[in-house]
Amino acid sequence: MKVLIIEDEDLAVAKLKRSLLSIKKDIEIVGVTDSVESSVAWLESNPAPDIILADIELVDGQSFEIFNRTEVTSTVIFTTSYDEYALKAFKVNSVDYLLKPVQKEELEVALNKFSNWIEKPRTSQTIDPIVVNVENLAAQLQERLHVKDYRKRFLVKSVQKLVSVNVDEIAYFYSDDKLNFFKTYSNKRYVVDYTMDELETMLKPQDFYRISRSFFVAPDSLEQISDYFGHRLALKLKPDHDKEVIVSREKVTDFKNWLGK
Repeated sequence: MKVLIIEDEDLAVAKLKRSLLSIKKDIEIVGVTDSVESSVAWLESNPAPDIILADIELVDGQSFEIFNRTEVTSTVIFTTSYDEYALKAFKVNSVDYLLKPVQKEELEVALNKFSNWIEKPRTSQTIDPIVVNVENLAAQLQERLHVKDYRKRFLVKSVQKLVSVNVDEIAYFYSDDKLNFFKTYSNKRYVVDYTMDELETMLKPQDFYRISRSFFVAPDSLEQISDYFGHRLALKLKPDHDKEVIVSREKVTDFKNWLGK
């Protein structure tokens, strides 16, 4: 069994080597790389190993980038310090994960999983788990691991004071006369010192929807939704807004889907 180790911590490499060599006598560690660049170079200039043990966080990025840049047909076992809850749904045939520090017993289970598979009788109907699309699986894992830290509050000016307003107090954001504002459910209005595009990166998509270039709404701010000419929608908000609030035509379908989630 040929194994490539992708790991940038010397102590972790040493421990993996010891564990691997003590688990199976036929294991051959064919290479050790410590970065995305060196891993891609190794994979493109050497025969594919049977197993790749890959740490997620490397010195020059995440190991997922490796699978975007070169074809990988080996079984992949990710090693990671991320919370197990985030990874529970990710065990599939050709991709596994181990939490760091990697325990010899858990590594042995993962290797046995691979050994048992290659020893099974093959038929023409057998789906080869080693050629599962690693890129897609890595993208799924990456999505689970990276929960964006959205804005929880805004610091705004009120008369001569600064006030911190929690996001869950905000009903909607809007532009008016080259300034951007938000209005709270208690009907207080504040100027916010961010562009609408900047706000889009700060607001959790489940909590606010950008219905047009100049307006974000929260679900609880919607008092009434009505059809409007031009295949658009008109919104009545709470607290009330003094101008028409329209969902642009190209946003209508997505807006309805957002409300239904």
